[in-house]
Order: sequence, then C-alpha cells, then structure tokens
Amino acid sequence: MSTITTNDGTEIYYKDWGEGPVVTFSHGWPLNADAWDGQMLFLAQHGYRVVAHDRRGHGRSSQPTSRNDMDGYDGLRAGLVADRSQFYKDLAIQFYGANRPGAKVSQGILDMFWLWGMQAGLKNAYESIKAFSETDFTGDLRAMDVPTLVMHGEDDQIVPVHDAGKKSARILKDAQEIYYPGAPHGLTATLQDQVNTDLLAFIQS
Repeated sequence: MSTITTNDGTEIYYKDWGEGPVVTFSHGWPLNADAWDGQMLFLAQHGYRVVAHDRRGHGRSSQPTSRNDMDGYDGLRAGLVADRSQFYKDLAIQFYGANRPGAKVSQGILDMFWLWGMQAGLKNAYESIKAFSETDFTGDLRAMDVPTLVMHGEDDQIVPVHDAGKKSARILKDAQEIYYPGAPHGLTATLQDQVNTDLLAFIQS
C-alpha cells in the first residue's frame, strides 16, 4: 500500500496511476480517494498521471487524534454520533439524489458511499464537520491564478449550487462553469461519462 508520512507521524494513503501530465484529486467528507476512481481510470486511459489521497482519518490513512481541521453543523454531528452507520445510509440517498422521482441510483452506489463513510474514523469525521462548515476559503479562491473548472449539480441537496459553485465562480479570477440540470452532489457517479468528457475537455483546453 502506498503511503507518505507527515511531520506529525500520520500515514497518508495515496494511489498513483498512469503516466503523463499530472492531475490530482482530493475527495470530500466522509469519502476517500476511491470516490474518484471513475475519473482517474478515464484520465489514465487518456494519457494522464492521476493521483488521489485519503485525507487524515479517512479511508486507508491513519486516524490521528488531533489536527482534524483545515490548517458546525450540530445536526450532522449529532446524527454521526447517535448512529453513524444509519446516518451514512440516509445521507447517501440525498447525496446521489435517489429520493428524486425517476432517479436511477443503484443500491451498489448507495452501499459504496456507506462503506467509504464507515472507513472514516468517527473522531476524525466528527471534527472535520466543524472544519469544513466553518472555514472561510474566500481568500484562497481569490488567490487562485490558474483556469478553474467549476462543476456542480443544480439539484445538489448537500451543498446547494447557489451557495457553493456559483458563489465560488464569482470569486475566482478565471472560472469555467458547468451546471448540470437535475444532478445531485454525487454527480461524478450518477453522470460519470458526462463528467469525464467535460473534465477531459477542460484539461485539454
């Protein structure tokens, strides 16, 4: 298993596929690097080297007792502590939009989300909620000076598009925006082929 060790002794798992220009992926809470497998395989097959890691306390990385921050949501934290297994099962339904009329989300995708969530350490996942909900990245977005692709599902029930994707795009200096009508937060799985095509086109532009 490929890992690096940080200065505080935490082991960080990573996967590194393919050869060519490097594309790096960073997953969201409470997932791990496997959340990007569909995009990583696609890009590796198109001449790119792709790298993704499991964040501290998530997936195959070790579960440190401290520094579970970026350098809340009380309801999320309460649900996580009360019954994290059921919490992740319920969250997966909204994450992939499986509660919408006509949605075609397989049980396998929902189970995959549950597995990734359960691989995150409880303490790490709990403390990360505070970090991602209270950290202001406005300054980081303003400092970015490279072309940036903003992709967001217009029916995101986890992070509403107007509060995240569209707001971020207004702050970024050079943003290309793609909004997917009716798509959920987990659109990299539900619209994998379209996302892959759009991602490759952006990288090649």
